[in-house]
Amino acid sequence: MGRRGRPPTAPSGSLRHVEAFLEMLTAERNAAANTLRAYARDLDDFAAFLAKRQRDVTTVAAGEVRAYLARMTRAGLSPRTAARRLSALRQLCRFLVAEGARGDDPMLTIDGPRLGRPLPKTLSEADMSALVAAARKDRGPAGKRLAAMLELLYGAGLRVSELVGLKLSALSRDGRYLTIRGKGDKERLAPLGDPARAALADYMAIRTAFLPSGGTSPYLFPSRGASLCLTTARVAQLLKCLAVEAGLDPSRLSPHVLRHAFATHLIDHGADLRAVQKMLGHADIATTQIYTHVSGERLQRLVRERHPLAKTDAASGSR
Repeated sequence: MGRRGRPPTAPSGSLRHVEAFLEMLTAERNAAANTLRAYARDLDDFAAFLAKRQRDVTTVAAGEVRAYLARMTRAGLSPRTAARRLSALRQLCRFLVAEGARGDDPMLTIDGPRLGRPLPKTLSEADMSALVAAARKDRGPAGKRLAAMLELLYGAGLRVSELVGLKLSALSRDGRYLTIRGKGDKERLAPLGDPARAALADYMAIRTAFLPSGGTSPYLFPSRGASLCLTTARVAQLLKCLAVEAGLDPSRLSPHVLRHAFATHLIDHGADLRAVQKMLGHADIATTQIYTHVSGERLQRLVRERHPLAKTDAASGSR
């Protein structure tokens, strides 16, 4: 196995070109480590498929890509997984053409699988109120820490990886903003509302209770473990326990569901889509637009309350 865990059956030519492609993603696009690992896994699988046909990425034809797509279907891979792998192939082939390693792009005639548009899982405002109330019941150090984490995940829309990676220096002097380092090492400012600021103030007063014995940690949420900060798995576990305390199904709650709730509730209350995009740290507004599909309640209410025909119908009692 290679240093990226590649199958030994993959031809060296394919591996060399895939390696160059991944290095380009790192150098020119500042791709995150998780993104690079995902691309490497997907492209390694394709390279192994080609190896059995004694081809590599510089000689593959459209027919072989279709055969690969058919193999994924037979293997029971979801359309979304197949689409992700084809996306990696498209980018690799464009890179090879740009570098002169290929004279044509076999992906130009390939149609990807049709995808449904899965709506993000979220929680109602009543659910969130129940969670916040449950977190505030415990006035001990663990309860104050959990309340602060909940307020940042829901009140500022942080990713759980961003939350556990927060340094003390991320909090502005006046306590009104956090400087978040998100995907692609890009920075953004996350404004904090009054509940989040109050929860953070309560937590900071007892933060030393979580420091390693006789030690320090640069992280906002320290841990006595080797990493000196909480793990994402531990945060998810704490939220599951909180869901039970709040009378909610724990399977419905995860750190990312809180981020979805943050965005959905903002849009429900009339927030500008561009502003939500900036707060979430989305590079493309198309990613943020999915939240408009789960905000139908506000739109329906606007039609009922504002549309002149709706008012006429209500007055006449015809509907």
